Order: sequence, then structure tokens, then C-alpha cells
Amino acid sequence: MTPPDPAARRPPRAVMAALQASFARPFDNPLDDAAFDRLARDIFAWQFGRNDPFAAYCTRRGRTPDSVMHWSEIPAVPTAAFREVALIAGRREDAEAVFRTSGTTKGGERRGEHYIADIAVYDNALLAAFAAMLLPDGVRPMMISLVPPPRDLPDSSLGHMIATVMAGLGSPDSRTCASVAHGMDTAALDDALRQARQSGEPACLLGTSFSFVHWLDALAAGGRTCRLPDGSRLMDTGGFKGRSREVDADAMRAAYLERFAIAPDFAINEYGMTELCSQFYDTTLRERVLGGRPGLRRKQAPPWVRTRVVDPATLEPLPHGRQGLLQHFDLANAGSVIAVQTEDIGVIVDGGFRVIGRAHGATPRGCSIAMDDLLTAVRERAPRR
Repeated sequence: MTPPDPAARRPPRAVMAALQASFARPFDNPLDDAAFDRLARDIFAWQFGRNDPFAAYCTRRGRTPDSVMHWSEIPAVPTAAFREVALIAGRREDAEAVFRTSGTTKGGERRGEHYIADIAVYDNALLAAFAAMLLPDGVRPMMISLVPPPRDLPDSSLGHMIATVMAGLGSPDSRTCASVAHGMDTAALDDALRQARQSGEPACLLGTSFSFVHWLDALAAGGRTCRLPDGSRLMDTGGFKGRSREVDADAMRAAYLERFAIAPDFAINEYGMTELCSQFYDTTLRERVLGGRPGLRRKQAPPWVRTRVVDPATLEPLPHGRQGLLQHFDLANAGSVIAVQTEDIGVIVDGGFRVIGRAHGATPRGCSIAMDDLLTAVRERAPRR
């Protein structure tokens, strides 16, 4: 077998330098359209030459590096495609990590796989966005995680994300208080909260929405509160699909305030997906700390991402204020596919976008057609025996 070539995992040096520079930009100063367009098309051309399934799909849709005149013309790959083909710009065996989706309640369904060619790109994007949206005041808080560590969840993008931000942005006292084998470690949580209160310094709680529901239930059952120091914050993520119950987001924030003394503006919801290397966060903490004027709770795209809303049937872009499917163009996805078509319903608003929820029922027609195009293109390009 040919040994891995580290340079082959990365776009040309000038492209990588521009990409890394975008991660270092002030978060409220996104790339202008000309700069984003130039970098997006350079990455698209590099992916087209090395990612055969993506190239076949784009060709079938009449889009090649020679014909795409603007980043918005790059065909977005449906998230379902990550369950069917290896979408990596290069050899899958050279990937530095593979993140897999959690699957569905149907069981037996193949999990989506995102091959991460260069984990440093993933981590640099992750740390830049988290610091800007969760730590805009520059604190390095004690982080307390309800997500099992990567040794328990080696193919979980969330597990990797939490471990990376704890190591890179948390205090030395940061800790994980959960495992796959035993679930939440309540004794460790109690000890961590006690230490956080004694320090008087802000803490940061990290977990899935449903893990917080369990913790809040246990605290409520015991009539307990765990008031954390002023400036403490919280990040929750994920929904309640396949779970025993759902809890309204406003009710969750009210419970965070009651049990942890974490103000609603400091309770930040993260929106991410296995198929993307970038994440999106509520803007409220950043606006409160930096003195902005808080408005409608919304997600803000990092400077190196463009998000738009498209019609579920045609995948044509919709104007601001109209609900449709979210589509993300993520430069950090340099090692796989730059454009990803979700089945998440959202709406573009001033200063970002709002996530409404998942599309219900059958796969939206536009996503289904795109998926058919991809699978047909891959079959037609496959070598004949």
C-alpha cells in the first residue's frame, strides 16, 4: 500500500494560507464576497480533481470548475450522500479522522461518514468559532462536560469537539463527567460544581440538550440548585429526535437560570452536523458581552461560511424571511465537499439565520432529486468489469 502523503491531504499552499487567515479574522468581519468567491472556487477546483463522486455529481449537474462563475453555483451535496459514498478529496485511507452520524431510531440504517483529511483544519475552525461565540470576553473557564470523551466515542464529531475546546480553551481544572459505560457521573458533577463555586470564576457547562434534561430532572427531584459564579455560561446542542420527550427551548433556558443561575443570554445553543467542519452558535452571549444590541435569537455563520435558504422542491435560493431548507458553503470542508444541502428548515434574518426544525415526512423533493443525480453519476463513472 502506498504510504500517506500529508501534502496530498491539503489544497495548494496559497489556498491553505488564505483559509487559515480566514479563521483568524475578527468574527464580525466576514470575508467579502469577492474574497470568499475566489477561495471557494479554488477549493472547489481542488476537490473536483480529487473527489471522484463529487466530480461526477457536479458534472451531471453541468457544473465544473470551468463553468462555475460564482461560489453560489457550486452544487450542494445532500447530507444523505455521506451514507452512500466516501466524499473525500483523496484516498479514504489517508484521512486523519472519520466522524459518523449517530443514525436514526429506524435501526439498521447506514451511518453517514465524514472523512476528515486534515484534522488541524477542523480544529482551527472549531476553536476560532467557539472562542468568538462562547468566550468573547476572553475568559478561560473551568469547562464541565456531559459528553463522553473521545476514547468512548472515537467516531463522534461532538466528542472530538468538546475534548478539543476543553484542551484548547478551558482551564486546567476542566473535566468530563460522563462515560458511555456509566452515563452521567453525578458525584463528579457535584464535585466540579463545588469547585467552580469556590473559585468564584465563571464556569462553562457543555452537553447535549437531552443530557441537560436528565440532569435538570435529577436536580428538580431533589429540590437542589447549583448556583454558579456570575458570568458562567452553557452550551447545549442536538435535538430530541427519538427521545422520550421534548422540552421547549425557552423552558430549558428558564431551568438553566433557576438551577445554575446562568442567564438566558449566556445559555447558547450550538447547531452543527457531522457533515460540516464548522459550527454555528446563538449570538446572544457575544452581543451581551461586547455591548451590542441583542435582537432576535439567531445563529451566526463564521466568516468562512455562507448559509442560504433554498426552496425544498427546486433548491432555488429564497429571499430573506422565507422558510426553506438550509444550505451551507463551508470553506473548512476543504478536504471533502464545500457545499452541503441539509434537510433542516430555516430562515435568513438580519445578522444570521434561525433554525426552525427538521423537514417532516418524506425527503424534500429537491434533496431527493439531488441524491438520485449523485448516485446515478457515481454508477455511470464506476469502472466496468
